[in-house]
Amino acid sequence: MKQIFVVGDVHGDYDKVVGLLKNAGLIDHALGWLGGQTVLVFIGDYFDRGPDGVSVVDLVMRLQTEASAFGGKVEALLGNHEPVILSALWMPNEPTDGPTGNFYDDWKFNGGVEQDLHGLTEAHTDWIINLPAMLRIGDWLFLHADSTDYLKYGWSVEDVNRSMSALLRRRDPVEYNRLLGEFHREFGDHVSNGHERVSMVLDAYGAKRLIHGHTLISNMTRQALETVTGPLVYDGGRSVNVDGGMGEGGRGFIYKLP
Repeated sequence: MKQIFVVGDVHGDYDKVVGLLKNAGLIDHALGWLGGQTVLVFIGDYFDRGPDGVSVVDLVMRLQTEASAFGGKVEALLGNHEPVILSALWMPNEPTDGPTGNFYDDWKFNGGVEQDLHGLTEAHTDWIINLPAMLRIGDWLFLHADSTDYLKYGWSVEDVNRSMSALLRRRDPVEYNRLLGEFHREFGDHVSNGHERVSMVLDAYGAKRLIHGHTLISNMTRQALETVTGPLVYDGGRSVNVDGGMGEGGRGFIYKLP
């Protein structure tokens, strides 16, 4: 199997993710692809909280093209903050069940950055709505959220990805409102039944281990955010959390699969 590296939630922290990719030898000083045939997976949440989500997306989009020319691959998953910013862009004043009562203010409440909203182009939004919600490579399942809510959208990786893309494309405020109220943190924050929930997801999508972001490692371990320097492996090695808190003060890291 090719080497696989995983980047957790970036949240607009462009400078930090560039530094991590350089240190890992995956890009050069001109930000060109150096990874050869490596597979690099971004776990989602490119926007909000940090200063420049659009530049993060531009970088990922370009690396996807460059990596393929060398036999490598850059995969990018859909996080929950991507539908959030689309809702603020396409239906800002529609009512929601969220904390403020409309999509735009909910987005701002969740760390929305005006520069990102104004900088989104049609190329960006097309890219977002076509992002896979989950990915399986060998025995590994990659998904953004530590949640069983993916099961509401299909019982195969392909079905979930098709359903999610179709929902985003329809721009239905009722569907967006429901979607943005889902994907609660279940594996880490609700440890009492986390093992059973992990089993449900792995069994449904034919994997043995999973990698997710979405829930801050520091929240699961109760450690200071700035002290998180690597992934949290838990549930007997079946689950790996890679959310190091970039965009919220965390140093971040890139995880190389064993």
